[in-house]
Amino acid sequence: MFFEFESDFVDALRCIPMQVRYKLDTCGVKLKLNEWNHFTKEERELLVDRPCTTAAEIQAYREMLHLLIKERMGTSATDLPVEENPAWMDTAKVPVTVREKAQELDVAITSEQWANLLPLQRFALIKLSRSNHENSNFLPALKEFNLV
Repeated sequence: MFFEFESDFVDALRCIPMQVRYKLDTCGVKLKLNEWNHFTKEERELLVDRPCTTAAEIQAYREMLHLLIKERMGTSATDLPVEENPAWMDTAKVPVTVREKAQELDVAITSEQWANLLPLQRFALIKLSRSNHENSNFLPALKEFNLV
């Protein structure tokens, strides 16, 4: 599933789509845009399509990323800690960064609205609300998720 706010780059997969970023956080591998762009289009599509939900799938996804990075870059992948209870799985509480970013746009996200989002939608809003992220897609995401 690609989001509408990603439509300007998903056809060519020139940027890492949210669903792949979600899988990266799930399996604990850091993937830089430079590394992503060294993958073939088929490899990028495989990373989009390959499941990463069960323990076995997560391990296989992680191993595939390690192999691809080694093959394409000649370096080892950078591992990241995997959050045991990530904020996007918490349906009860809107994270502070999301709440504050929404407030900057005069939007209030209720707990009920947050709970009704899919985990990938919550993940996207968390990523788009971080201060170190280019935030131009935050408002389009809010609109796409019917929060505005």
